[in-house]
Amino acid sequence: MSADQETLAPAKIHVGGATINVRFGAGKLDLPRAAVLDWITTAARAVSAYFGRFPVPNPKILVRPAEGRSGVFWGTTWGFNGGFTRISVGQQTDQRELNGDWMMTHELVHMAFPDVEGEDREHHWIEEGMATYVEPIARCQIGNLSIERVWGDMARYMPQGEPEPGDQGLDNTHTWGRTYWGGALYWLMADIQIHQQSGNRKGLQDAMRGIVAAGGTIDHDWPIERVLQAGDRAIGCTVLADLYRRMKNAPVEVDLNDLWQKLGISVDGHTVTFNDNAPLARIRKAITVPRKPAQVEATKHGAAEADQ
Repeated sequence: MSADQETLAPAKIHVGGATINVRFGAGKLDLPRAAVLDWITTAARAVSAYFGRFPVPNPKILVRPAEGRSGVFWGTTWGFNGGFTRISVGQQTDQRELNGDWMMTHELVHMAFPDVEGEDREHHWIEEGMATYVEPIARCQIGNLSIERVWGDMARYMPQGEPEPGDQGLDNTHTWGRTYWGGALYWLMADIQIHQQSGNRKGLQDAMRGIVAAGGTIDHDWPIERVLQAGDRAIGCTVLADLYRRMKNAPVEVDLNDLWQKLGISVDGHTVTFNDNAPLARIRKAITVPRKPAQVEATKHGAAEADQ
């Protein structure tokens, strides 16, 4: 192997009750190895905080350096080998880009949900929508993303998930917008409805923790009905199943402008302001408030063990 194709040493990161095995593909990174391990650790802490623990005990991550590029890209997560994420990091990536990255957290969130795609990938939206919706909230709960950024981005991008002419519901419409943001819209509406029906005592986070506690993680194949049943059991109502029945085969449109107003969210360019007197302001606050999980502490990069 030439000097230009040297491979960084593997490592083990301990976080949320899990041991994450990190390997690097051949190639160089301008950033030090410790910075990349810190980036992974932060993402894993966010996921552990949201779900109460890291979803699977021994996941694997392969980081592939990409010569002559910058940024994070080509992230994919599978259920084999107890959960496996492959992600590329450009050789020229700087610390600012790692600090602002969302993809590592998005991919690790996938580990907290079973494979429910089905033969025709008709349920792919519920997996991608879940990761799209949960990722910024999880990062916010550990202080890695501002509340203004969470709600500002949702207000800007959620309209991409609305049904367009010819839409036949989330199970039957597989465009990019409906898969990612239409799925996220399902989870947003579920989160709000759970808070409403529980008197703001429970939210989607409780449902998601219930799914993980029941064994619904990336290394298992479940029918979608089992997933929704596990989540609904944890919250004591049938919000997830009821909303799925409404949205799976019909183009349900949400009046997002009205919803943002009720949540007390106003976006003007890059400025996001909140109205705490809005009807759903208490729910908006509850969605992003940190909850104490069983274990979210992680080793710092200096304590990450090189797997020699």
